[in-house]
Amino acid sequence: MMQRRRFLIVVLVCLGALIAAYGCTTPAGRTAGEVVDDGTITTKVKAKLFNDASVSGFAISVSTFEGEVTLTGSVNNKEERDKAEYLARHTAGVRKVHNLIKIKK
Repeated sequence: MMQRRRFLIVVLVCLGALIAAYGCTTPAGRTAGEVVDDGTITTKVKAKLFNDASVSGFAISVSTFEGEVTLTGSVNNKEERDKAEYLARHTAGVRKVHNLIKIKK
């Protein structure tokens, strides 16, 4: 009887911890999974920028929030700016791209 009670308590504590962890959100109301997804998108976009010879991946910063990618930095010409946006737009999981890249004068 005592073992059964102890087992039930352990199960309830574990279940409570699982529910609490599942319900955890960031201050912005996002789950850990959503934050990880955005991190994955950022990594994929950054990898595409580094792997493309016509774009300087070092000159462009990438941030992602709820699937919306923001590109910042500066490039030499409009073609590089447009190519960076194209690469970001054609990355899995990207819902929208905000291209704030400046062109050097």
